[in-house]
Amino acid sequence: MVDFRYEVIETIAVLSESSKGWTKELKLISWNDREPKYDIREWSPDGSKMGKGITLSDEEVAVLKKALNTRDI
Repeated sequence: MVDFRYEVIETIAVLSESSKGWTKELKLISWNDREPKYDIREWSPDGSKMGKGITLSDEEVAVLKKALNTRDI
């Protein structure tokens, strides 16, 4: 298994919570001391474990935001 480091710069929003207490969160995270990126994934109740997720650059978040703004939600 490859070692990796991460630093949570900011927790922006908790999107949902499962019955087992895991939360799906939008965070700004620096992976391996790189520039922070937006990250959506599930986190265990104590924050020690994480599920698979998706990481987005500033540009990708801007495209996603624009696309979501065109939707009737």
